[in-house]
This record gives sequence, C-alpha cells and structure tokens, in this order.
Amino acid sequence: MRPSPTRRLRAVRRALLGVVGLAGFLAVWQTVPALGLIDPQYLPYVTDVLARLAEQLVDLAFWRRLGSTMTSWAIGLTVATVAAVGLGTVVGLVPFLRRATHTMVEFLRPIPSVALIPLAVLMFGIQRQAALVIIVYASFWQVFVQVIYGVADVDTVARDTALSFGLRRREQWTQLVLPTTLPYLMTGLRLAAAVALILAITAEMVIGNPGLGRMIELSRSAGDAVGLYALVVVTGLLGLAVNLVFRFVERRTLSWHQSVRGEQTP
Repeated sequence: MRPSPTRRLRAVRRALLGVVGLAGFLAVWQTVPALGLIDPQYLPYVTDVLARLAEQLVDLAFWRRLGSTMTSWAIGLTVATVAAVGLGTVVGLVPFLRRATHTMVEFLRPIPSVALIPLAVLMFGIQRQAALVIIVYASFWQVFVQVIYGVADVDTVARDTALSFGLRRREQWTQLVLPTTLPYLMTGLRLAAAVALILAITAEMVIGNPGLGRMIELSRSAGDAVGLYALVVVTGLLGLAVNLVFRFVERRTLSWHQSVRGEQTP
C-alpha cells in the first residue's frame, strides 16, 4: 500500500524540521566558544569535533572498539530478552506467582545497575562477562515487567470464550496471549535496547573493557576534549540508530495494531 500524498508531505515536513533543528543546534554550538561564553578547552568548536570524527571513521582501531561495544550490547540484550520473556510469561500466566513476586520485583528493579559493578568485577575480573552482568541486569527488567503486564492483560471474556470453543493451549497462545502481549514486548525491547547500550558504554568506562567507553575515559584522562566530544557524538548517533531500528521493527511487527495504524492514518 503506497502512502498517501498527505502522509508523504507530513514526512517531508518532519524531516525538514529535523534538519533545521540540527543545523540550529550546530550553529549555537559553534557560536558559544567563538564568543568566549565557554572556553574552547571545555567546549571545542563543532568544526574541530566533526573533523576529529571524520578521522575516527577511517581508523580501523575505532571500528574494532565500536564492534566490541556493540558485541557486548547484542549479547547482553539477547540474554536479557530470552530470560525476561520466559520468566515473564510464566509469572504473568499464574496469578499466584504475580502476587508472590510483586514485592521482590519492586525491590530489585530500582537498584542502580552501576552499583553492581564491584560485584561483577569481583566475580569475573576485567572481562566482558563483568560488563554483561550489568547489561543483562538493567535490560532484563525492562522486558520482564512489560511481558508480565502483557500476559496479564489478556481479556478474561476472550479467554473464557476461547475455552468454551475448545481451543487448544497452543491456539490460545497464538491467537489470544501472543497478540495481547506483543505490543508490550516490543515496547520493552525498545526500552531495553537503549538501556543496554547505555550500560555497555558505562561498564567499559568504569571497568576498563575495550570499547567506546574505554576510549571516552582515555580521552578524558588525557585532556583531549575534541576527541572526547567526538566519541560522545558517536554514542549519540548509536543511540539514535538503535532507536530508529527498533521503532521500524515495532511498526512492521505491529502493523495490525491500533496504535500503529493510528500513526499511519492521514
């Protein structure tokens, strides 16, 4: 189905506004140190930062560090998602388990993941496994809670109707539980992907594992403000790319859902 002219015009307008906003932000960034409002030692010119970023993009070592960060991100997110979906489904389907685990979940979920870094280092040393402990812990709760809410949100009338029609357990799962839970799951995945990226970089900064976080810490300790800002820009672009990819997957997966169809309405 081809998008209507109104939708295409709206998309072009959003893109233009985004370009204008970005250009304005870069202009302000360049102007602030030029006027002496902030010392360029602490806020370098945007032209210098972009030039350093261009140098990084042709440096093989930079891509190896980026690959290391994204590998930790992907492994941690995958492990957290598999564990959260499995446990969340079981807990969500059994009311007794939901009530029994509610207090424990509310206690464990707010614990800052960075507070577990000393424990992770004690267990695994300065290895990737230590970073994965932090990533998995932070990402797990994002998906786990959403899956519980999704499974528990199955309409009781629809469930009773399915039982009265004699639907098998597999049919109940594919036609009732899964469609109800999927929007919650996709939201949890999108949130978990962003959290996993943040914790992957944070763990590298604190633990010292090879990756973008380690490069940021080395730039900070060396007083290389230009390199530091260039790497921060890279992490921002990574976060944007991750969000866009998961938003695209969410819209494709939930093209039948009312929330997505409402966005596509002219």
